[in-house]
Amino acid sequence: MILYNVTVNVEQAIEREWLGWMKSEHILDIINTGMIRNAKIFRLLHVDQSPGTVTYAVQYFADTMHHFQTYQQQHSNEMDAIHDAKFGNRAISFCTLMQEV
Repeated sequence: MILYNVTVNVEQAIEREWLGWMKSEHILDIINTGMIRNAKIFRLLHVDQSPGTVTYAVQYFADTMHHFQTYQQQHSNEMDAIHDAKFGNRAISFCTLMQEV
């Protein structure tokens, strides 16, 4: 199992819109690529963050490294561009890739 974790700092002013869109559209679009099996969203607690922001971890699960790499090569640029076009620098992210052991 491969875990692709995307940590996102979201401005509080757009938090509700961002979270609703992630749950109702964006995550489903990513799962519908067929390369990601499941996803979960967590709000980080007790974390130093910039004033006026909240931090989320969006965790995407792929069955194999091949599935993840296929997602990266064929879909990730488009999905990132859609997110960036909608929220720009009001939702800034960084990614971590992990393998279950």
